[in-house]
Amino acid sequence: MQAGAYGLTFMMPRLFESFGASEKAVGTMLMVTTVVTVITVYFSGHLSDLFGRLRTLGAACLAIAASLYLYGTIAAVGAWMVLASVLLGLGWGLTYSLGPIVLTRLVRPDERVQFFTLLSVFVMAGFGLSPVFASMLEAAGFLIRGAFLVTAAMCIVSAILFFLLSEPTKAHVLNPAPDASSRITIASLVAVLKSRAIIPVIIVCLGASVFAGLNNFQTVFADDRGLNYASFFLIYALTVIIFRLVLVKFKGGTNPYLMIAALQYVMCASVVLFIFSGGNTLLYGLVAVLFGLGYGVSYPILVAMAANDAQEDLGPQTLQLFALTYFVGIFGFPFIAGWIIVEIGTTPLLVLVAVIAAFEASMALWRSTTFASVGSSSP
Repeated sequence: MQAGAYGLTFMMPRLFESFGASEKAVGTMLMVTTVVTVITVYFSGHLSDLFGRLRTLGAACLAIAASLYLYGTIAAVGAWMVLASVLLGLGWGLTYSLGPIVLTRLVRPDERVQFFTLLSVFVMAGFGLSPVFASMLEAAGFLIRGAFLVTAAMCIVSAILFFLLSEPTKAHVLNPAPDASSRITIASLVAVLKSRAIIPVIIVCLGASVFAGLNNFQTVFADDRGLNYASFFLIYALTVIIFRLVLVKFKGGTNPYLMIAALQYVMCASVVLFIFSGGNTLLYGLVAVLFGLGYGVSYPILVAMAANDAQEDLGPQTLQLFALTYFVGIFGFPFIAGWIIVEIGTTPLLVLVAVIAAFEASMALWRSTTFASVGSSSP
């Protein structure tokens, strides 16, 4: 329920257009979200050490609900819109840095790929289906704002569930010892940057930039070509959900980085195809399938590899840094993308996205050649 909030950021160009703001304004607000997210991720461990991880997650959902309410009721770019962006960054920074840490306490290392994948299936359902829900509301004659308000209510429900799960989660941890500190310090940050986990941390930032470049302005691409953006998000979401469900039983293989590289080259191919597909509806659907397969399936494997490549005493800090660089790409890249669309056009943006995707896949391929020799543990 909470993940639907992120899917609605894909609708922000549509929302801002309704009161006369451009893609630059969308990018600027998401840049505000980026700055707040980075700060929040850094301090998320401090907050969770004080209040507990599940309670902090519940509070994060309330922040997102407040953000969506503001987005759904404001009709101009100003101080209230900035506050909405701040609350969104606060909520997402806490949710996506602490969620995987809670999960690692509940599953064995050899189960991480399966359970990170299962978690990502439900997250993707929210990501991909909330834009479809927004499109359905528009088709029924309602304003796009209605989707933001309904999702805000769903985030309140998810907050209540997180609060209720606090004690049961403690009862089901595999290791009954107290949680290790989650705080990021300068020393722990340097240690993570020097570890093998730095590779998946960098790769996820690049992948998030590709994801944001293609999805955050998908409504703009679709309108320019006379296509239906809802069909893209629906096909993309269904592709990711189906293949991630298939992946639940997959443990990563003997060289997970090789699998990541192959999938990300598929993702790159989908962006290249989109550059040349024009207004062809069938090719548009194929782009959604290939992108869902490439990005959607590689991401949970990459999360698991970040956890497995982390030093044993730096697992929480590594996953928080992973989340931080993810959000730098997700919310930071649209600032660049919005400027490129307004000043240069959509095609140059897609070319840049394809280049980033190719570089990201090549990094994973290089890491696959050193995977066995470094002696990384198999997921």
